[in-house]
Amino acid sequence: MLPIDGGIFHHWFPSCLKTAWSGKKRMSEKGHSPAHPGAQRIREELRQLRAQHLYRHRRVLESPQSAEVHVGGETLLSFCSNDYLGLANDTRVIAALREGAERYGAGSGASHLVTGHSVAHHALEQELATFAGAERALLFSTGYMANLGVVSALLGRHGRVFEDKLNHASLIDAARLSGAQVERYAHGDNARLEKLLGATDGEKIILTDGVFSMDGDVADVAQLNASALRHGAWLLVDDAHGVGVLGAQGRGTLEHFGLKPQGPIILLGTLGKAFGTFGAFIAGDTDLIDYLIQRARSYIYTTALPPAIAEATRASLRIVAAEGWRRETLNARIAQFRSGAAQLGLKLLDSQTPIQPLILGEAQAALAASEALRARGILVAAIRSPTVPAGSARLRITFSALHTPAHVERLLEALAALPPGDVKSA
Repeated sequence: MLPIDGGIFHHWFPSCLKTAWSGKKRMSEKGHSPAHPGAQRIREELRQLRAQHLYRHRRVLESPQSAEVHVGGETLLSFCSNDYLGLANDTRVIAALREGAERYGAGSGASHLVTGHSVAHHALEQELATFAGAERALLFSTGYMANLGVVSALLGRHGRVFEDKLNHASLIDAARLSGAQVERYAHGDNARLEKLLGATDGEKIILTDGVFSMDGDVADVAQLNASALRHGAWLLVDDAHGVGVLGAQGRGTLEHFGLKPQGPIILLGTLGKAFGTFGAFIAGDTDLIDYLIQRARSYIYTTALPPAIAEATRASLRIVAAEGWRRETLNARIAQFRSGAAQLGLKLLDSQTPIQPLILGEAQAALAASEALRARGILVAAIRSPTVPAGSARLRITFSALHTPAHVERLLEALAALPPGDVKSA
């Protein structure tokens, strides 16, 4: 057989396809497509991200989530997962997932409002409502979609959104995409929020993280609720990092302040962190949930979660409710770390949650510290702009109930070995 670029090829191959083949060959020789304004722009932006130490790489995990993970052929002690209670690889949760798949299949096959809403979804919603202390709960595919759905459903372009400047990106995007007028206040500045609320009329909603995902501090939800009641506003609390962790029963930031998702309070909880599975839910009053079923586009126009995931989450929810020792162990590891860090002179942010940020300033410093820790067998992610404000790059150290005292000591020893100026001058 003659090679494709042999002499006979030019006698019978149609001229249009010869042109296409030649263009494809030229493209592969250069390594990218011919010049295009959009392609040039993104190529230049990628170059700048690399030059500024802001280009991000994905780590390829070769094991389940645990205190120790396998990445790139190495076994590393991980302090950067959100698997706070150690349930992502719990055998009971896995068994429930397997049994759910055997009973309901691999996927839901449709949206909730067509034929995708199974008995597993329905049971989980009822159990989540009971757990949260709410009248009703509603499942969403992700926390991001839940925030988008709630804000866009409740407010139109004549409404007003008020939100903390350090809110999660999904809350920021939910506000922008809702079409409402948006006011952002400095982190935790509830006095400023009060002034903004008092100066406006019409429908309003306050958006806040419960536990702030990059700083680890807790929003003063009691004060925010008082402001919401005073000014007739909704209050949406994104408690992705609080549910399962905070409160005597693990019900999150609201329980921490003695509140429930009722009246103006709307609770968002995610299932992919402390619960160890996937998805999210909104909890609140019955009318609110009914309205979201009718109006939340990110709920209506997407395929429902696999029922097997719902069954796995039901198992996880039972564990969260029954095994309080997981929260006790987690809190003990946090306290051990903060005590040891203080002895080393490390400048941690004021956080009593599993999120313990160590501010290093510039992106290059955070990357260097992360790489130095990895050389000692410890995995901690460097968090940089735009996830956090420029100049506040950090090591985001997180803890799990699966960590042992020896694991924490090993982390402290590794941090102590970093150059003093890198971790003590922030």
